Amino acid sequence: MGKQLHRLKELESLRAFVTTGTTIGAAQRLGISQSAVSRCLSQLEARVGRSLFVRTSGRIEPTEEALTLDGMLDPIFKTLAQIDGSVWADPADQPLKLVVPPTLAHNFVTSRLAGFLQKNPSKQIHLDVQSTDVLVLGILDRRYDLGITTGMIHHAGVQLVSWRRSQIICAMPEGHRLAALNTVSPEDLDGERTITLSHRLGTRPLTDRILARSGVTTYPVAETSTSLAALQLAKAGLGVTLLNPFPLLTGVFPGICVRPFDADIVYESSFVMPAGRTPSEIARQFMRYVKLTTPPDPYSTSI
Repeated sequence: MGKQLHRLKELESLRAFVTTGTTIGAAQRLGISQSAVSRCLSQLEARVGRSLFVRTSGRIEPTEEALTLDGMLDPIFKTLAQIDGSVWADPADQPLKLVVPPTLAHNFVTSRLAGFLQKNPSKQIHLDVQSTDVLVLGILDRRYDLGITTGMIHHAGVQLVSWRRSQIICAMPEGHRLAALNTVSPEDLDGERTITLSHRLGTRPLTDRILARSGVTTYPVAETSTSLAALQLAKAGLGVTLLNPFPLLTGVFPGICVRPFDADIVYESSFVMPAGRTPSEIARQFMRYVKLTTPPDPYSTSI
């Protein structure tokens, strides 16, 4: 029995490390020391006889073999979670644990959720509104069954099912000088006051590089972590903003003028699930409902 417990600690360390991305984060999640996590990972690597980690410049990264092994652990940790939580009901009766970022939640998902539950009164959905970073961690940690995001996610532990595509736009207050243009180019923003999205969002590094290559100088007056806040600040006349129009601009947003932005930045709205895991029946039903009930709009197309 002791030997099996020893192996379980190694597997728990692997799952925590893949989920958090660092041995420090894994140690905090498990409530043990960082050295204990490192020791467990080394023991696991020796036990399986394969290279599970790449160690360079004081950092440790999981190999494809480590991610594959982590994916194989799903049934083990799912069973342990069910035992710990005394969840013995039929999986078909379990609620869908859904996680969505604020912009999508308040401007799109809640109406879809309401319609789905009205058509399926016996179903339950638990909606959690979180940032994209928390969404990814929650999917990796199996705290959520399904996520929906417009974020640019690149993580081996999750799988994306894209269902909507849109392109970057430039939004400005009505009456702005750029409203006279059919399309706004990077050069047109030279000298403009801008409202930017925070660096941790996928769009910001891309737009920064495009503006830098064009040699233009903009004057950021505000930075925000949500597109809705950026639009509201633009409407107030503080400047222009570059963002994903879906789903914010699929309805009426008075006081804002929108023009295409001449840059090859494409967004894909996607369902997010753990890699290698088949979605539940209710998840598949909800995904299908969202795709079928998304109305056409000028800024996005179905995939």
